[in-house]
Amino acid sequence: MSDRLRDPDSGLLNGAFFEAELPVRVAAARRLLRPVSVVLVTLGDESPRTVRAVGDVLRRRMREADTVCRLDDGGIGLVLEDTPETGAVWSVERIRRALAAEGVDVALWAGVACYPAHALDAATLLARAGEALRTAREWGTNRIEVATSD
Repeated sequence: MSDRLRDPDSGLLNGAFFEAELPVRVAAARRLLRPVSVVLVTLGDESPRTVRAVGDVLRRRMREADTVCRLDDGGIGLVLEDTPETGAVWSVERIRRALAAEGVDVALWAGVACYPAHALDAATLLARAGEALRTAREWGTNRIEVATSD
């Protein structure tokens, strides 16, 4: 994969890739009648060492079919293929546990939104995940919030 598609600090794909990939994944989910989840994650520590360690854990632990990116705002965006909201929550919890097991002491907050439960298009899905993330940030540490439906 080209270096211009990678975030140099985390080694993950970058925000531009996430923005291009999300609508494609939602369209595929619609066509195949399968769920897809979008997860936005904020880390409590964005030091280069922590960001690199988190990127390493994510690259090793996430499924090949999932998209894992470091966003332009420093957060992490996940697109979880064929994953409903409960699966997305479990995925984030597994990430949190893997980080702890590998000695990466970092708080994380996550917002989850799922097609078709929370939105039918990529832009609304992303907005709903962002709203859920803002709600999660209102709590102490290590909070996962799921978007609400209309």
